[in-house]
Amino acid sequence: MGDRRARYSRETAKAPKKTFWQRLAALFGNGKSTKKPATASRNGSQQQPRPTRKPETVEVTSPRLYVGNLSFDATESDLFDLFNGVGHVQNAEVVSYRHNQRSKGFAFVQMQTIEEAKRAVEELHDKEFLGRKLVVSGAKTSEHQPRS
Repeated sequence: MGDRRARYSRETAKAPKKTFWQRLAALFGNGKSTKKPATASRNGSQQQPRPTRKPETVEVTSPRLYVGNLSFDATESDLFDLFNGVGHVQNAEVVSYRHNQRSKGFAFVQMQTIEEAKRAVEELHDKEFLGRKLVVSGAKTSEHQPRS
């Protein structure tokens, strides 16, 4: 009796039961998939891995800079101090969520001149700051951004 249970548990462990949607997809897709293997998410559902994106580099045409991959602990005064080492900073603004005031992980820094902004990009892009490598590039102007 014990041997039968052990054998049954080994057999069921080999092939996990497919969901209705997996069986339906196998029916139409002939069970073959060219996609990458799925990974389990926090809630236990299967999810495809997210492709990595290279940050878009924007040419510096104004003194306003985009600072990405920013630590969630970074403050505007931290950015002000960091960029002040390169040139004169007019303004530093960390973008945050309205409902809980938590940082979204990016910011905008306004330098005094375009030359200082270009120098800041050269010196601070890919520099580690508070445990993360910064992405520093020119900020897109409002004509590039779609209205929502």
